[in-house]
Amino acid sequence: MSTKAYSILILCTGNSARSIMAEALFNVLGKGKFQAYSAGSHPGGTVNPFAIERCAALGYDTSKLRSKSWDEFAAPDAPHMDFVITVCDQAAGEACPIWPGKPITAHWGFEDPATCVGTDEEKRKVFNKVYRQIMTRVSQFVNLPLHVLDRNAIQQEMRAIGQQPVEESNEHDGHHAQ
Repeated sequence: MSTKAYSILILCTGNSARSIMAEALFNVLGKGKFQAYSAGSHPGGTVNPFAIERCAALGYDTSKLRSKSWDEFAAPDAPHMDFVITVCDQAAGEACPIWPGKPITAHWGFEDPATCVGTDEEKRKVFNKVYRQIMTRVSQFVNLPLHVLDRNAIQQEMRAIGQQPVEESNEHDGHHAQ
């Protein structure tokens, strides 16, 4: 069994919330099995403070989190990615760069918690809900026996994880911007 960490890139449009939280979750829950990165097609330049709060609560070092372009990971000297996951529908529909090494790709859609308007407590509830949804999928993926699965089986598992329904909250989670 290889001890090499799998490299994974999580993409969304702004790289401010969902992809940031997924990066932290893969790096922590993967327990050294993954080296996760996040980026955006049109990065907003800042990381949402509620995403930073969720990552910090996980025990993740948030000092190096930043909103960055996916172009950084398509450069010749960029880390070779084994997996690429989009976490927003807009990024999934965009023409992505050509990733060196032909990583296995999948789409795991989540609502954008950054669109929530309301009190900080309402925003926090939405971030917590989306964070739990991301954590559920990341936990499933990091526990797959990747070292014994072939490329097609991994692709099928990644897509199946992304097609699972996400938990919906029955309580009022704040208003979403249109």
